[in-house]
Amino acid sequence: MDLNNIIEKFSDAKVLIIGDLVLDRFIRGEANRVSPEAPVPVVKVNNETYCLGTAGNVANNIVSLGGNVTVCGIVGRDNTAEILREQLLKKNIGAGGVFTDSSIPTSVKTRIIAGHQQVVRFDRETVRDIPLSISQKILKFISKEIPNSDAVLISDYGKGVVTESIIKETIRLTKKYKKIVTVDPKMEHFRRYRGVDCITPNLSEAMAGMYVARLKTQSDFNKLGKQILRELKCRSVLITQGKSGMTLFERTKRNHIPTAAKEVFDVTGAGDTVIAALTLALASGASLLNAAKIANYAAGIVVGKLGTAVVSPKELTKILK
Repeated sequence: MDLNNIIEKFSDAKVLIIGDLVLDRFIRGEANRVSPEAPVPVVKVNNETYCLGTAGNVANNIVSLGGNVTVCGIVGRDNTAEILREQLLKKNIGAGGVFTDSSIPTSVKTRIIAGHQQVVRFDRETVRDIPLSISQKILKFISKEIPNSDAVLISDYGKGVVTESIIKETIRLTKKYKKIVTVDPKMEHFRRYRGVDCITPNLSEAMAGMYVARLKTQSDFNKLGKQILRELKCRSVLITQGKSGMTLFERTKRNHIPTAAKEVFDVTGAGDTVIAALTLALASGASLLNAAKIANYAAGIVVGKLGTAVVSPKELTKILK
């Protein structure tokens, strides 16, 4: 199938995302003096903005590419949760699977930026497995949603939503209903993702997940990809390698895809763009290789932008020309 034809089908595809939700908060201003209280800059604040992070950013990437998406995760009972829900609504992201856990705060990452320089980031979050009552709500929700979705994307940032029981049930249901399931992995949970269609670690995550300390040769790298396929019994592995592009390992073949980036300004969120574009392409009928090529082009566009950015179908179509 031609890559442009796949992109045209994005608007018909529906993706369910299961993962950790975080609100990204940006406080911007200017720093022209040092504090008399400590050797730190004093930032005079000009504005404060919010955007979706982690699984929410993955969802935002899918919507920007023209796809349809619903997210499943948890928030606290606080003002941050209200802002996060407003952002989901604003982006036309389905939030029927976002449940409230009043015992924890909604995760938020706050960045203080002076001019073009990030001065400090501070995170508010509670990392723990979700309560049984919330887990049961998520399991009930995904059992209803998976039959009506074209693909399921697990966005695991290790904040507690993506538990072993939720992963197992997700994989069981996707197999039952013959749906695609992809994973953006957390290296500590690597062996939980057995039987998925595609897992998309970067090189360091792939090495850590397989307890590989170093790679000396190309042969070592090829062995790493095959080891992941073998141990996870998954259909494919897409290892991203920054400026070196990405390599797709399938059970009987390997394809290296050189980077499509012309200029690199900011790699923030590039992994989210890769898994979003890959999953949406697979949900639209693409082969694994064509889906990986589209993901590579999408990542090449997004790293040429500043900050957490997204890609449009128009931009993808333009770069394909």
